[in-house]
Amino acid sequence: MDTAPPPGKAPFDIDLVFRLLREATAGLPKAAMFDLRDQGHASPFEQLVAALISARTRDETTTPVCLRLFARARTPAAMAALPEAELVDLLQGATFPEPKARDILALSRRIAEAGAVPDTMEGLQALRGVGPKIAALTLGVGFGKPAISVDIHVHRIANRWGYVATTTPERTMQALLATLPERYWIEINERLVPFGKFVCTGERPRCSACALLRQCRQVGVSAHR
Repeated sequence: MDTAPPPGKAPFDIDLVFRLLREATAGLPKAAMFDLRDQGHASPFEQLVAALISARTRDETTTPVCLRLFARARTPAAMAALPEAELVDLLQGATFPEPKARDILALSRRIAEAGAVPDTMEGLQALRGVGPKIAALTLGVGFGKPAISVDIHVHRIANRWGYVATTTPERTMQALLATLPERYWIEINERLVPFGKFVCTGERPRCSACALLRQCRQVGVSAHR
């Protein structure tokens, strides 16, 4: 991050940024994993399954699909016992219900046999269908272990701030692991998903109404509201 801010900008203060983010997102719809957590579905297994369902699926769809599924099965053994056709039906609305159903059944059986959800990035990514983002969400939200989950919103906004300078979410995750204080590793996804949907949008962000405008370097912003 720059040491001398551009004209009209303040020095970038990550603690102030997160205080402002909490205020800015207080009245916005929550990111799906955190919404499910707050509705009582905070177990590592439920968070793992929900994160898998959320891949390429909007939060507005993910939450009700997960609530419907968890009303039927909330443990590895109960999930593994579901017929595949029934699980596919329960996942309707989410993207790719058939392959996700197969992945969920496979990881549920493996976890049921092992007796616990893996609590490391390596262990989680060894499960079928689980990549870095899903693993990080499970560790962060399900286990409360410091982990950074980078989706398109986190990637876009961290680069727009000028806090990192990367070209892919994977590189953004590595840059944030090296730069972001650990106390914000879980929270960055919780705050930036709703912030990115409703304020710092991909096209024409709402810069004129943004509480972080003086902190943000507006990298790559050519038009805004």
